[in-house]
Amino acid sequence: MKRIIDYFLLEWKDRQRRKPLLLRGARQVGKTYSVRKLGQSFSSFIEINLELNSAVRIIMEREIDPVIIIRQLSEYFQEDIIPGKTLLFIDEIQVVPQAILALRYFYEKYPDLHVIAAGSLLDFAIEQVGIPVGRVSSLYMYPMSFVEFLLADSNPDWIKLILEKDSTDLLSKPLHDKLLQIVGEYIAIGGMPEAVGEWIKNKNSRMSKIVHSDLIDAYQQDFGKYAKKYMIKYLNIIFSKAMNQLGGKFMYSKVGEYKKRELEPALDLVETAGLFHKILKSSGQGIPLGAQVRPDDFKLIFFDVGLSQALLGLDITNWFIDNFKCFINRGEIVEAFVGQEILAYSDPIAKSKLFYWRRDVRGSSSEVDYLIQLGNKVLPIEVKSGKSKWAKSLKIFLELHKESPYGMRFYAENYNKNEQIHSYPLYAVIKPFVDAFPELKKALEFLIRDRKIKNL
Repeated sequence: MKRIIDYFLLEWKDRQRRKPLLLRGARQVGKTYSVRKLGQSFSSFIEINLELNSAVRIIMEREIDPVIIIRQLSEYFQEDIIPGKTLLFIDEIQVVPQAILALRYFYEKYPDLHVIAAGSLLDFAIEQVGIPVGRVSSLYMYPMSFVEFLLADSNPDWIKLILEKDSTDLLSKPLHDKLLQIVGEYIAIGGMPEAVGEWIKNKNSRMSKIVHSDLIDAYQQDFGKYAKKYMIKYLNIIFSKAMNQLGGKFMYSKVGEYKKRELEPALDLVETAGLFHKILKSSGQGIPLGAQVRPDDFKLIFFDVGLSQALLGLDITNWFIDNFKCFINRGEIVEAFVGQEILAYSDPIAKSKLFYWRRDVRGSSSEVDYLIQLGNKVLPIEVKSGKSKWAKSLKIFLELHKESPYGMRFYAENYNKNEQIHSYPLYAVIKPFVDAFPELKKALEFLIRDRKIKNL
């Protein structure tokens, strides 16, 4: 599977002033696969898994000097590690937090050596030891996006169509309906590579549901790796019940009989693990959006829309039978899909955050599902799950925020554009991002290169 991150990994490889790289993201989003793929472009590739390889783990526990580490690794693997020709990949680096600190000295003593580190629970180790400031780079990875799903299912022609489409022109109804059908498939399956792979091979959603179930069990088994024993109960409660508030302001009082002081640390832990994303309330009055948030006022989405439905116990079958009915009846799932897309198309060099806006006025409340920054502008986004073209909250936001030039709407209808509101079908969430982010456009061109494009 080709991923957007592949382009950014190659970009890192070719930098003149390159630093050791931390590839960050939740378990099973495809980090190891992408690094192995990058390794094929090197003369040699050495992969170390510190969770599985106890002998190498001992080396990393005892040494922090990269000269000694490289010498001992070369002896262990009976292979020369040559700057400029070898990619050294340290997987599950969080098992030896000291190894993260050693990356600083790799930068200072082996600046030409390509070193990548990753780990499913990496951010917990970073909280423990920190990151060597100015000596390490990061890239953030998320589940597969909708366009990556299209490519994995051999549909580069659809991607080309979406990228080249002028939002002022309607797409023909047969093509529009077909793309919405594929959006329904994606929302049902989600973006976890293993689940997508099963869907592509078998076109049987049950196989993907089995993957979802296995992954949820694995995430719960991980709790004991980063939480004290007394916390595991609260982690399980948050994990199983937080999604019941999907689409609305999260309130600890709605989780159960437990108190905020018991549940809040558990939510912080699963957020650090990359399993949940907070959508923080922002006033939207300027940049940065994060400077205007109320930390206790947020919504939640799970990091993958397919897994969200598994957690909620929802039947995904209808996404394949009557997807438009699902768009209407599962608006909170569609909203989560758009949030997942926003993260996937953000610049991976920094960790992206999600924001929303709400105005509470007695007798008249308004809410905008997401706020994003494109260039130096704050833009509001509404997600409409059905055919509704009414955008009252968007218009109220724009009236109160004169510096925002227009709003965006993602919905199940066709393209539409006027001075105030730019409307895109749900399959085209990527379009405004690729228009504003040149590197994303280059990444997509890289993805569809050498793929046969047919005329639609």
